[in-house]
Amino acid sequence: LSHNITILDAEQTPQGDSEPQTPKAKGISAVAVLWTFGKCLGALLPVYLAGYYRMSTSLLVFGMMVYTGWKHAREAKEARLRSAIQLFSNEEDYTSMKGSKIRRELPAWVNFPDVEKVEWLNKVLQQVWPFVGQYLEKLLMDTIAPSIRASSAHLQTLSFTKVDMGNKAMKVVGIKAHTENDKGQVLLDLYISYIGNVEINVEVKRYFCKAGVKGIQLNGMMRVILEPLIGDVPIVGAVSMFFIRRPKLDINWTGLTNLLDIPGLNVMSDSMIMDAIASFLVLPNRLVVPLVPGLHVAQLRSPLPRGVVRIHLLEAQNLAAKDNYVKGMMAGLSDPYAILRVGPQTFTSHHVDNTDSPKWGEMYEVIVHEVPGQELEVEVYDKDPDQDDFLGRTKVDLGIVKKSIAVDDWFTLKDTPSGRVHIRLEWLALLPNTDRLDQILKRNESVTSKAGDPPSSAILVVYLDKAEALPMKKGNKEPNPMVQLSVQDITRESKTCYTTMNPEWEEAFTFFIQDPHKQDIDIQVKDADRVQALGSLSIPLSRLMSSSSLSLDQWFQLDNSGSASRIYINAVLRGLLRIHLLAGQNLVPKDNLMGGMVKGKSDPYVKINIGGETFTSRVIKANLNPTWNEMYELPGQELHLEVFDKDMDMKDDFMGRQSFQNKAVPSAGLLFVFVEQADGLPVCDRTTSPQWNEAFCFLVVDPREEILVVKLSHTWTLPIGSLVVPIKELLSEPELVLDQWFHLDGASPESQILLRTELKSPAMILPPHTAPDIDFASEGLLRIILMEAQNLVAKDNKMGGMVKGKSDPYAKISVDGLGFKSKVIKEDLNPVWNEMYEVVLRPQAGQEVQVELFDKDMDQDDFLGRFKTSVADIIRSQYSDQWYTLQDVKSGRVHLILEWVPAVMQLSSLQSYQNKAVPSAALLFVYLDRADSLPFKKSGKEPKAGAELVLNNTTYKTKVCERSRSPQWNESFYFLVQDPSQEMLIVKLSSAWDQPMGSLVLPVRELLAVPQLVLDQWMHLDGALPESQILMRAELKVQKGKLHKKSYICCVVCLCKYRTGLDTLAQSTVTSLPVEVMESAEETKPTHTSPALDFGQEGLLRIHLLEAQNLIAKDNLMGGMVKGKSDPYAKISVGGVTFKSLVIKENLNPTWNEMYEVVVSQLSVQEIKFEAFDKDLDSDDFLGRCGSSNVEFFVLQLQSLQTYQNKAISSAALLFVHIEAAHSLPLCERSTAPQWNEAFHFLITDPKQILVVKVIHFRASAGLHPVEIAVLLQKKNNSFLSFVSPGTRGLLPQGKDAVDSYVSLMLLPDKAKATKRKTAVRRKDLNPEYNERFEYDLPLEEVRFRRLSVTVKNNSASFRSKDVIGQVQIELAQMDLRSGVTEW
Repeated sequence: LSHNITILDAEQTPQGDSEPQTPKAKGISAVAVLWTFGKCLGALLPVYLAGYYRMSTSLLVFGMMVYTGWKHAREAKEARLRSAIQLFSNEEDYTSMKGSKIRRELPAWVNFPDVEKVEWLNKVLQQVWPFVGQYLEKLLMDTIAPSIRASSAHLQTLSFTKVDMGNKAMKVVGIKAHTENDKGQVLLDLYISYIGNVEINVEVKRYFCKAGVKGIQLNGMMRVILEPLIGDVPIVGAVSMFFIRRPKLDINWTGLTNLLDIPGLNVMSDSMIMDAIASFLVLPNRLVVPLVPGLHVAQLRSPLPRGVVRIHLLEAQNLAAKDNYVKGMMAGLSDPYAILRVGPQTFTSHHVDNTDSPKWGEMYEVIVHEVPGQELEVEVYDKDPDQDDFLGRTKVDLGIVKKSIAVDDWFTLKDTPSGRVHIRLEWLALLPNTDRLDQILKRNESVTSKAGDPPSSAILVVYLDKAEALPMKKGNKEPNPMVQLSVQDITRESKTCYTTMNPEWEEAFTFFIQDPHKQDIDIQVKDADRVQALGSLSIPLSRLMSSSSLSLDQWFQLDNSGSASRIYINAVLRGLLRIHLLAGQNLVPKDNLMGGMVKGKSDPYVKINIGGETFTSRVIKANLNPTWNEMYELPGQELHLEVFDKDMDMKDDFMGRQSFQNKAVPSAGLLFVFVEQADGLPVCDRTTSPQWNEAFCFLVVDPREEILVVKLSHTWTLPIGSLVVPIKELLSEPELVLDQWFHLDGASPESQILLRTELKSPAMILPPHTAPDIDFASEGLLRIILMEAQNLVAKDNKMGGMVKGKSDPYAKISVDGLGFKSKVIKEDLNPVWNEMYEVVLRPQAGQEVQVELFDKDMDQDDFLGRFKTSVADIIRSQYSDQWYTLQDVKSGRVHLILEWVPAVMQLSSLQSYQNKAVPSAALLFVYLDRADSLPFKKSGKEPKAGAELVLNNTTYKTKVCERSRSPQWNESFYFLVQDPSQEMLIVKLSSAWDQPMGSLVLPVRELLAVPQLVLDQWMHLDGALPESQILMRAELKVQKGKLHKKSYICCVVCLCKYRTGLDTLAQSTVTSLPVEVMESAEETKPTHTSPALDFGQEGLLRIHLLEAQNLIAKDNLMGGMVKGKSDPYAKISVGGVTFKSLVIKENLNPTWNEMYEVVVSQLSVQEIKFEAFDKDLDSDDFLGRCGSSNVEFFVLQLQSLQTYQNKAISSAALLFVHIEAAHSLPLCERSTAPQWNEAFHFLITDPKQILVVKVIHFRASAGLHPVEIAVLLQKKNNSFLSFVSPGTRGLLPQGKDAVDSYVSLMLLPDKAKATKRKTAVRRKDLNPEYNERFEYDLPLEEVRFRRLSVTVKNNSASFRSKDVIGQVQIELAQMDLRSGVTEW
């Protein structure tokens, strides 16, 4: 058995001796021409002789009449004789031919026994048909008609004037259920027949045109798939319907001639309309009806293909001759070519001149979506200048190809007198990994084809879902977007979505891939005119190969488009596996004769099971050394093979089985055993203390499972005793050696044996540290900041160059094979980019940074200049900030900042860049050496271990090792770190990327506390065995030298108290991290601030509103006849600050017990004003006022346990902050050293609170660029829990419009719903942003037993529809609430 793993195999299947030889091509024979000429002379000779001898004409006519009568009678007699002989010899064929004409008109259940009659279903369809007509009428009126009107300006007045589906329902003449398919689906074939009296009328008022349809006939086989099957009502998740083969469709048009006179439709014909309608119903198009919510409809509408069939069109023989000469008197040959079809996929071979036995030798590849069902149709034609002549056709069921894997046979052509065609078909299954891609590519090099297309190594399936926020067309019009997808020189186009910026295509495209390492997917989003580009995207296929499932299912940001423009794409890559079943030898004879007295032979065949799928080979009759030479392509590693003898009447006889692993299991070590002597054995013939002094060696695969068994016996017949030594006991011994006396089991108590066991294995002697290469962690970071450009060349001239325009410049930066592209600045010769890029480089000779500028145009971008600078110069200078003159152009220069950071950079500043890049704070180098004691797979096999390393959005994958519990990778990786205090490295181990083997989480901040910022050791794995561990080295590179700039802000923080309470006055200067600063003689920075004299002189005024008495009654009853009461509340005003108390209902002596605090200056005398009012529905009534100017400043103290009705909390201190100036901020447009000289104060309820100062740079819309200081006071204790709801993405629309959504939060369990909160409603938005904060007063211990329920609801939902859009519950016990969690 030979295992050849390849995608496309072009080896010729050897033909047996019985294969007919290909005859030589026939030509025009000279002898045949002379014989025809002689027959013509012989026919004319009697006429010549009769005239020469002057014979009577009547005699000549009489002779011709006699000859003609005799010949006619003889031909009639021969015809009757031939008919009788043919009827006698081919009676069965003749009868079947006559019967087939009758069966053509009968339903499928008559001809095929596995097709069942379903009259009950036809009765149901007849009952529901009127309601189906109502649905179709609504569909045409509300959905199809608006789409047609939007597709063309000529059809804007189109409308359906009448829609009547008639009273004749569709009939199902037979149904077939397939049982050999997957268990997760139900597969049905419905043979349908519809002869309907449909009447649909269409009117285009603009052109006074009326047309319609009056009668439709449809016959064909429709496949219905019920999947997925679920364990809940309605059991079936969705229904998929499609035609495998093109159905027979006939439409009776009315007024079609008038309809085709309309501009835009005049290029169409009746047949083209038929083709368009029929092809819409055929694979790969599917109609999917979901029955339950939450299904992945895209996967059902465009599933992965079943496989790929490679078709080798080799040759043909004995084709009919169609090219005759001399008006048919001279027989010629043909110029044959072939047309091959599989569904909508069509291929045409080249034609071979003047032969009836052509040799094509061409290869084609087709996608197979459904088997059984799809067929290969081959038609052969004779090439002629006017109309090609038909030479025959044949069909091959691709289901047979899947079962046989390889079919190499001659197929007889039908509907022709003679001819057959030689075709080899290969079934290629799909693999979800790239383990054998290199072998497949190497094998494909030997595959040749005259068709010119190289063989494929994989297929790429791209599902184009939707796009968002596409840019507007010129003139501020909504675009008509369509997409062009290209792989190499193959381009496919999507449908056009009219007048929308958020199109939804929902289409799938399939491409054949020759080499995934070198090919890309190029995606162009364009307007319907194919001229205006709306965005572009390029995805290297190597990116798909780096993912675990060979797929990408995500949003992609569009280039050369709007800032928010993006497209959603699902791309899947699949490869193939091939196995060759060659021959068998010396099989057991099972077919014995004469009751077993005479030995016979066997009829062997093979069953192959791999990856859960079983294939059966053909049966070789009466042969004990069969040769199959068959091919199988299946995913999987373990191969099970069973051989059987085929019997007609009884069960097939079993002849043997064998299982294979594609790769041998490596040994883990060597066990050396030295048996010296024994003592105290039972009395034997010779001695009770034998001495052997012999050594032995064993291969050990798994030291933790295997055992050594020593058995002692007398002359190998009488057992004396035994010893069992588990190998795992050696692992705990020093130097893995056990040398001692052992007691024997099954012998006398004093019986023992002296034994030495020694285990030697590199896998057991684990190294304490890694051993990376010498150049590990030698890379550095090159930071490139593209600032601006000046005096660029104007390329966009107007009026033929008479009026000078501007340019739309962008930059391309190339460094060591990596490329970056800046954004396009519209119509600006002095663009400002302010974009930052980072490249990790290993310094080498000859490296350069190249910057090229281009002008963005619709067709081809214009060149604006370039320049280069050496990386070696940048490394020498460490920092460069200068202008570079552009070369190869008249004018222009570029401002570039280049910085080489050999180790770690300064922590990220608050400077922002236009391309949203965040400067890295550190470089993390990781060396993954090996792992040990990994767990077994669920099947009991050793894992094929691979490791995935994740840090932020960066992911790397190691190679996949062969089956071992102690894999070795010896691979290194690096990561860019923005915040070492928050980020963490995650290492996930799995077996072939499907079964988890354990994980490791390493916070980067732990490296800051170890010597030299290096962690090199064995680490235990989570989610694995207790002894499972991994050896790795993590090195964080921090620069200890000087940096060129340092940003800091200087401020004074004063914490004040009066009389009692806090005992100290804190005054300090807050700066950033203490990194060294280069000396600068140009600037001298102040060491302290210089605030105003009244800084920190304010005090706290605390007001207690307790109660009131004897207020006036304002709410009188019965027109004032009955005295009522009042609903009083108070207003307190102090220095422009106003407080309002609660309203006390119907009380003239209210008690408020409320407290208010206000910060006032002691230098200014301020009056406190009290006013009382009666709360009314219309206008509040005045109840009186009073004032006081004798203000006493209360003592600040820590919070007491006193509570107030308005839930106010007493402040414990006053915090005064003076912001004076900043220095050496990141480069902005105005200043790096702003000055503010402003003072602020805060009320402190708990001195454990912290002060956060943020310096923010922003660009104002009016062209100003101020710098704002945001001072945030953040509470940090364990008494409450807060949540912030930032926003929601990708809500599904309810109907045609967007939803009015809001978010509801609640802490569960909560029967009273006391913790329920909700945000404000965001109207008509599918991506709303809330940015609201909610706080809960709960102790941290109680929070751990709660879970947060977050529900997104639709505020505009009706009583019939659901108001819940989606819901998620978060277990708070699993969250790090102290540091906070923010994620989607």
